[in-house]
Amino acid sequence: MRDALDHHLNERGLSAEDFSELMIRLLDRGVLCRDESNREAELYDRYLQAAELVEDYLSVLRIRVLHEPRFNLVRVFPPGAEVPGLVDADNSFGSGLRERLNQQEVALILVLRAEYDKALREGQVDEFGQVMLSLEALNLSSRNLLGRSLPEQQSERRNLLRRLRQLRLIRSPSDAELDSGEAWLTIRPGIISLVTDSALAQLASPEIENSEDQPSAEENN
Repeated sequence: MRDALDHHLNERGLSAEDFSELMIRLLDRGVLCRDESNREAELYDRYLQAAELVEDYLSVLRIRVLHEPRFNLVRVFPPGAEVPGLVDADNSFGSGLRERLNQQEVALILVLRAEYDKALREGQVDEFGQVMLSLEALNLSSRNLLGRSLPEQQSERRNLLRRLRQLRLIRSPSDAELDSGEAWLTIRPGIISLVTDSALAQLASPEIENSEDQPSAEENN
C-alpha cells in the first residue's frame, strides 16, 4: 500500500513528506483556505495535486472531504457529520471525533450564518463571496435572534472571535479595534459549508438557549 501511494505521489511530483504534511494539517485544523496565508495557499495547491489520494486515504477512516473551488476552500468532516452538498453517510458513529464547541460559539456561528443568508438575499455579497458586518450589527442580531448579547468582557469577546477566525468563518481587525466597539467583521463564505440549513433552523428553537448539553461542531478543527 505504501509503495502504491509513493508511486502515485511521484506521478504528481510530490513526496511522502509532502503528503504527510498536508494530511497532518488537514486533520489538525480541519480546514484549508487558500487566501488565509502563504502557507495555506501552498498546502491548498498541494491538495489540488493530490485530491484523489487525499479523499481515498480519508475514506478509509470514513472522514469526508468537502472541496469548494469557488472559495478555494477545503474542509474535512468526521464520521456522522451532516455535510452540506454531500449525501449523508449511513453510519452509527458517535461524535467522539467532533470538535466540541461551547454554547456561545455555536450560537454566534448560527447568527453569522443567518446574517450571511440575509446579505445573499439583499445582494450585499462582494466578488469573493464575503459579507461585511459591523460588530454593533452582529450584537443587535444576536439579541434579536437569540435574546442574548455578545460577551461584555473584552477578553471573552476577543477569545470568541478568535475561535471563529480559526475556523475560517470570519476575518476581524486587531483586538484594539474590537475593543472600541466600532469594528467591522468579514463573514467568509465557508460558513455555508459548516452550518447546515437544519442547524440554521435551530434559531427558531428554544433548545439552543435551554439545553445544558454542549453542542458539537460538524467539523474537526
